[in-house]
Amino acid sequence: MTTIFEAIGILRKVFDKFAGKEGDAKTLTKKELTDLLKEQLGGAPPKQADMDKFFKMLDDDGDGVVDFNEYVVLCAIFLRRISYLIVCCSRFF
Repeated sequence: MTTIFEAIGILRKVFDKFAGKEGDAKTLTKKELTDLLKEQLGGAPPKQADMDKFFKMLDDDGDGVVDFNEYVVLCAIFLRRISYLIVCCSRFF
């Protein structure tokens, strides 16, 4: 299996671990997404107001939950920011 397919598999595995604890097993509620972020990113939990804005941005179709495709957008946002940090740091080391 190629690396990209392995990466997608990991994303799916994390999504599936949290999806459906409160409702549909194919979507994340706001609480499920918050729990996912707390576990996967560590650190302090996001402020509720920030999480509300973030969730609204991710919920592209406005159905009140985040599906896998919308979750992948979240992962792309993080990847872009991490890539930027790596480039910035590599210039100094």
